[in-house]
Amino acid sequence: MDWLSRHRRLVVAAICALCAGTIIAIHFFPSFPFVSAIWRQEQNYENFLQREGRKTATRPDFVFLGIDQSTLELPPLLPEELANNRALQLMTERPFPWSREVWSLLLDRLFGAGARLVMFDFVCNPPNDGDPAFREALNRYRDRVVVGANIDESGTHQIVVPNASIIPPPPLQDDRVGFVNFWSDSVDGIVRGIYFTRSERDVGRLKPFPGEEIFESFSARVLEKLGRVTDVIRDRQQHPIRFSGSDAYPPRPLYEVFDSKLWHANYADGVFFKDKIVIVGWSAQIQPDVVATPMELDTPGPVLHLQAIAAALDHEFLHNTSEVVDLFLVGAAGILAWVLIALVRRPLVSFLTLLATVAGYLAFARIAYDRAGLLVVVVPVLIAFLGGGFLSLGFEYVLERIEKMRTRRTLERYVSKNLVKEILDNPDSFYSSLRGVRIPATILFSDIVGFTAMTEDADPEALVKKLNEYLSRMTAAVFQHDGTLDKFIGDAVMAVWGNVSSRGTVEDAKSCARAALAMRRELRALNEKWKAEGTAPFAIGMGINHGDVLGGNIGSQEKADPTVIGDAVNLASRLEALTRTYAVDILVGARASELILDEFHLRSVALVQVKGKTKPVEIFTLIGAKNDAGDQEFLQRLEAYEAGFRKFRERDFTQAKILFSQFLEFYPDDALAKMYLERALEYEERPPDQAWNAVEVFKKK
Repeated sequence: MDWLSRHRRLVVAAICALCAGTIIAIHFFPSFPFVSAIWRQEQNYENFLQREGRKTATRPDFVFLGIDQSTLELPPLLPEELANNRALQLMTERPFPWSREVWSLLLDRLFGAGARLVMFDFVCNPPNDGDPAFREALNRYRDRVVVGANIDESGTHQIVVPNASIIPPPPLQDDRVGFVNFWSDSVDGIVRGIYFTRSERDVGRLKPFPGEEIFESFSARVLEKLGRVTDVIRDRQQHPIRFSGSDAYPPRPLYEVFDSKLWHANYADGVFFKDKIVIVGWSAQIQPDVVATPMELDTPGPVLHLQAIAAALDHEFLHNTSEVVDLFLVGAAGILAWVLIALVRRPLVSFLTLLATVAGYLAFARIAYDRAGLLVVVVPVLIAFLGGGFLSLGFEYVLERIEKMRTRRTLERYVSKNLVKEILDNPDSFYSSLRGVRIPATILFSDIVGFTAMTEDADPEALVKKLNEYLSRMTAAVFQHDGTLDKFIGDAVMAVWGNVSSRGTVEDAKSCARAALAMRRELRALNEKWKAEGTAPFAIGMGINHGDVLGGNIGSQEKADPTVIGDAVNLASRLEALTRTYAVDILVGARASELILDEFHLRSVALVQVKGKTKPVEIFTLIGAKNDAGDQEFLQRLEAYEAGFRKFRERDFTQAKILFSQFLEFYPDDALAKMYLERALEYEERPPDQAWNAVEVFKKK
């Protein structure tokens, strides 16, 4: 652990390097289970960017005439509507596929209205009785019409082209024919770009290279017809495009073009189609022609063609950063994470900087996409950056926690546990309290009876070991009951409740009483152990008092201790000394006894005036907690003692003598009862003067 602390920057560098290096390595193993998804998620991010980022503008001169359900079924038509309408007659004669004369009539209708270009997004391959009429129309409008071909990718790699009666061979060399295929990503099946040209070798129709045939796409043919030959990129590579919005180019029912009422109402007798570029294709659900794109999973094929053409016309192509740049950015992310964690060294600042850097990089990626069409790698970079950053922060946190625990354990050997906790957990509030405050507190002093005499003849090593064992048990009792170990004074212990943290005056006093009873039990256990070992036992005295004290950092500029001072502290010390006089192990002051009386059994001891005080105080000894079984017979007999004590105070020494004698019949060794019996006998024979008030005055500490 010490090595980790000394070389924490090196460890952080190793963590960041491991994160970045792992992601770089994964790039070269795309099929590696689970973790390889890191790079695949980049495609999902790009899809999100396409949906949320800038779009290719929807062109108002593009029209999609769809072969939809209403066109296939046709609404009811009156006989007079069919009488002079050749197209509707052909469409009602039989189900689709209709006679291709319908397409010839459509071309005449659209070009008669001033259309600029018409595209047919399907392949007219099987022979049809309307082929001659369609061929004549295609020849008539050859510079303004494009029809589709299809490259079969099912395994045969056959190319399906318009039949020879429509387009004479070789059809793919005719500038009116282009392949309608879109090639999707092999990983997720999403179409992200277009091919303007493909070769036989590209589509699996292997031929000797010098003689391989080059095919042009549907989009390329349209661009050529529009006079934008220079916009056709002939490198046979896929070119990602910026898509239009998902609601671009909604289909219009094809049959409306032939319905006179709708031609007039919806298309202003053809004015709508002037200078329009029209695509005819499927929009019916019974024969769906849909493609998955970043915008939506069911983009109609004709709409995708229009979007591809619009992107080419507006030069809305996208560009990915190179592989070298991608890997460099991942490595740079790891380095930046190391710099932030290793050099800043402030966890909150590092964390906020990590988040700000992520937000900045995402903003940069969005701006690069919107303004330059650049797809900057994001997901692997941010995973490397955040992975290295958060793992390093976690390491720093664990290291700090371990060091804090070590510091806490070290301090707790010299300072009270709750004081250490308050210092480490709330340093600001603790240090502000050290300037000096007056607070109510309960103080406990304990001391070993006759310890000074023991030190004269005892073996020093054995005595220190015994003393340490004793003090360990006593301080454990203090800590167990939320007390603050103020100090050791040789063999004496001073503990305080209410100075560092308080749970209320009453609860503090009761916790102190519980601690005193626990110290009594621990000493009994120790004495039994020492007796078995042949070692002399200890006897202790404890004084408990409650009152207002002055708490603060007391000492010199060189050394100071957080402690409490005041009359309440002095009285607790005096009470501890008086335990020898009254032959009890615990004495409790008047105020403390009032606070704990409802939970503990107390026994009256005396009314005393200690050195340095002008007013007498009532003192009691602590018997035990009321919820403990205890010696019930003793408590019952104690009533006689308490009654005798009251009679003694009232100067009824004869009655006091009787009551004390009754108690001593059952407990003949009770020192307090014997002491008061002797005094009662003495005062019965020689009564004290009238100024006597039962106060015992002590001139010494």
